[in-house]
Amino acid sequence: MSSNHLVIMAGGIGSRFWPMSRPENPKQFIDVLGVGKTLLQLTAERFGNDFAPENTWVVTSAAYLPKVQEQLPKVPKENILLEPCMRNTAPCISYVAWKIFARYPDATLAVTAADHFVLDVKEFQRCIREGIRFVKGTSNIVTLGMKVTRPDTGYGYIQDNALVDGEQEIRHVSAFREKPDLDTAKLYMAAGNFYWNAGIFIWDAKTVIAAIRRFEPDMAMIFDNLTGCLYTEDEQTVLNGNFPLCRKISIDYAVMERLAGHPTELDGKQAAVYVLPSDFGWSDLGTWGSLYDRIPKDDNGNAKIGPNTVMMIDSKNCMVRTSGEFNMVLQGLEDYIIADNQGILLICKKNQEQRIKEFSDSLHHCDTPDQIKREAVVAQAKKKN
Repeated sequence: MSSNHLVIMAGGIGSRFWPMSRPENPKQFIDVLGVGKTLLQLTAERFGNDFAPENTWVVTSAAYLPKVQEQLPKVPKENILLEPCMRNTAPCISYVAWKIFARYPDATLAVTAADHFVLDVKEFQRCIREGIRFVKGTSNIVTLGMKVTRPDTGYGYIQDNALVDGEQEIRHVSAFREKPDLDTAKLYMAAGNFYWNAGIFIWDAKTVIAAIRRFEPDMAMIFDNLTGCLYTEDEQTVLNGNFPLCRKISIDYAVMERLAGHPTELDGKQAAVYVLPSDFGWSDLGTWGSLYDRIPKDDNGNAKIGPNTVMMIDSKNCMVRTSGEFNMVLQGLEDYIIADNQGILLICKKNQEQRIKEFSDSLHHCDTPDQIKREAVVAQAKKKN
């Protein structure tokens, strides 16, 4: 059996894709692109034959277990790990690394989110293989750095400083940079040695564990305490009691930023972070705008996904997503997002999509006629007082 293991993080709720994405059915379990497969299925599929189903691991929440089993039926149930709560990516990756290492101590992990888009799958697979070749049997960590095509303020950035000796592509990472303002993003793009941080990491399981021991010892202790019950009936119960004790922290903050530009000894070997510059048509599909950029459009720049008939009259540059509830006639709209799902219709300016979570939260607190009436009465009373 291959020592390559695929780790898919699939526990998010996709709030920025509301109302298509809802907590009970978030975007990774939806056919967002209208291609007949969900984002989770596309993610598992794009890694190809280098990762067998029995070497594929999905970290999600208990509520989504039936969805994962339905959409990835070949993945063994014991490979679907259930977080009792969300604690960001460092605890998520730590848990699966401790689990895999207990049975496969020589495992190499490719870690990815479940909701990315990749246009050139063959080039993606080549990059993954190249990363595995570089890290296997070492304490090296490789992250895939996405080619910067615009000064985007929505992504973190990776800065490189030199090619690795003897390598044609892989470079040393000097720093991870936070999401910049527009002027800084323009400087990054012009510099030519910055890449978008896609959060795709390749490293040996033993390196993950050594790094967490070095930089997050309290978290390491929590998973060390879990070791004795891994692959037993007690695992979930013990996890449920201990996982919430992990502090909320991303793997970028916990490990990557601390190693970037500062090689450190881990488990008796020199460890550092490297970047493999990549260009395979990537998007994190984090917003309606990013989806709009990735799907075909008509002559007026309108993008439409879904089973319903949509008539666009005097409308331009709109993103329309139907769910099967009703047909639409849209007249005189320009640069709008229109999406319906489960009795909710969203009509929002594209340049205001950062407010979608705000809209969702407001509707959640005021989603029945009686609640609307009560809130209106309270608001009127406050005005009078």
